[in-house]
Amino acid sequence: MTTANLRHDWQREEIEALFALPMNDLLFKAQQVHRQHFDSNKVQVSTLLSIKTGACPEDCKYCPQSAHYHTGVDRERLMAVEKVLREAEAAKAQGASRFCMGAAWRNPKDRDMPYVIEMIKGVKELGLETCMTLGMLSAEQAQALQQAGLDYYNHNLDTSPEFYGEIISTRTYHDRLQTLSNVRDAGMKVCAGGIVGMGESRADRAGLLQQLANLPKHPESVPVNMLVKVKGTPFAELDDLDPFEFVRTIAVARILMPTSFVRLSAGRETMSDELQAMCFFAGANSIFYGERLLTTPNPEADKDQLLFQRLGIEPLQHDGYSDDVHEAVIEDALQEQAQPVRYYEVS
Repeated sequence: MTTANLRHDWQREEIEALFALPMNDLLFKAQQVHRQHFDSNKVQVSTLLSIKTGACPEDCKYCPQSAHYHTGVDRERLMAVEKVLREAEAAKAQGASRFCMGAAWRNPKDRDMPYVIEMIKGVKELGLETCMTLGMLSAEQAQALQQAGLDYYNHNLDTSPEFYGEIISTRTYHDRLQTLSNVRDAGMKVCAGGIVGMGESRADRAGLLQQLANLPKHPESVPVNMLVKVKGTPFAELDDLDPFEFVRTIAVARILMPTSFVRLSAGRETMSDELQAMCFFAGANSIFYGERLLTTPNPEADKDQLLFQRLGIEPLQHDGYSDDVHEAVIEDALQEQAQPVRYYEVS
């Protein structure tokens, strides 16, 4: 994939003009861009595991793991390394090429880092790409994760700078940008996106994508989440976002960041097959699969593979994987649903 002529100077008015295009024109433009850089019928598949659940001190209004809200999410301590590696082995057997680990922290503590580093090393030894989302990182922590072999670090901007104060008060927008800078300076790949459907305007969606596209280097992965409304959070009763507006967001992200993987993340459990197909046409080429994304539902893996079959889409191969692994996903492994994730505590 060439990175020549990638823009980092998008103006808000330009992005809003893309959003305002007739849908067919926008999708046509996005598909043209997509085909210049990617195989249009390949989708990268990742699995996400919560390695530490609940009791997060942040007050993100969308998050069921926040300690500020009563959502029924049990507080769990950091999962044992051996349990994480067993989950990674299962993900590999089901065809995942990347294993993502998330912890409900404001930022990792020094006492947590040795366990996290062992998880990274163990997952890498299985031949999987690694990704983590642990909250804010210092420059030193980012360096330590990179040295352990972490490939990607996820830290979402969530929304536009203007709307950000409506979502969270315990962490600033600058804090988020600084973490992304620390990750990039350490030599890791960046996974950064946001959430739509939180009551933001189209201008805010344009503002989020502007921030991401105008980073010094585009994120290698851009997750676009549809708000999952969880009882007990302040956003539980918000109106649903127009599905076509979600598709427009995917398409504009593809146009602004041509070489990035644009990922369908949270919210897929309520999306129709037709909506997901439109998103793939608009330029989405990555998904999370598995029964859960941290604490929210996700489509069952066999449903995903059946949709792939119907659309003629194949999982993107990661170096070191044979076709046999992915054929097994389609024919066998994904027919067996994993048991609900259980957590081990460490002292």
